[in-house]
Amino acid sequence: MHRLKKNKEFNYIYKKGERVSTEHFTLFVVKSKYENYKIGFSVSKKLGKANKRNKLKRRLREITRRYVKIMPFRNYVLLAKEGAQEIDFILLREEIVNLFKKYEKKKVL
Repeated sequence: MHRLKKNKEFNYIYKKGERVSTEHFTLFVVKSKYENYKIGFSVSKKLGKANKRNKLKRRLREITRRYVKIMPFRNYVLLAKEGAQEIDFILLREEIVNLFKKYEKKKVL
């Protein structure tokens, strides 16, 4: 999987990226000159101890890998808000899929 890992990459996307939000997540997207996409997951320490944060990140990686059609030439950061760690997998999947669809609709308009 193509993942963002460096802090400066995250900060660049936060500053320059377009933003789309739902109740538990915010998606930042910025155009890239490379065909391969990159995606990063940001889960604050406010959301719980390491095991809860890691579980949420594992779920998010699996959802984006399996259920989301990700556009090329883009870099993404998926930011988890408070309460995201307590959602069950099916609701989490629906919210993430709807978030990416919301961004695609925004780009069409």
